[in-house]
Amino acid sequence: QVQLVESGGGLVQAGGSLRLACAASGHTFSMYTMGWFRQAPGKEREFVATISRSGGGITYYADSVKGRFTISRDNAKNTVYLQLNSLKPEDTAVYYCAASSSIVIHTTADKYRYWGQGTQLSVSS
Repeated sequence: QVQLVESGGGLVQAGGSLRLACAASGHTFSMYTMGWFRQAPGKEREFVATISRSGGGITYYADSVKGRFTISRDNAKNTVYLQLNSLKPEDTAVYYCAASSSIVIHTTADKYRYWGQGTQLSVSS
């Protein structure tokens, strides 16, 4: 069982930066592949980024955020981060972190068993 709590959302101007954090409970955090997803009003939840378990040597991003967002993890702090740079109004959404016990990274929500409650990010133009 893993409990996830996101933080760091807020209101930011276009072009700005923000860092989201997701704190996980439990002592086996390093064994989970972690992902970030987002859901904008009226749209389906979509994949943003994922990082492999353990050392986090493998990352993968949605094309829409590649080069602007960076996912990282600190296993000592049981936390996964999402650094968001060059933000655009279309990045406005509720951002969710998720954990998967899979040994490989995944981009689909159904592969992630545990979810946080989400944090709202609003980007103004």
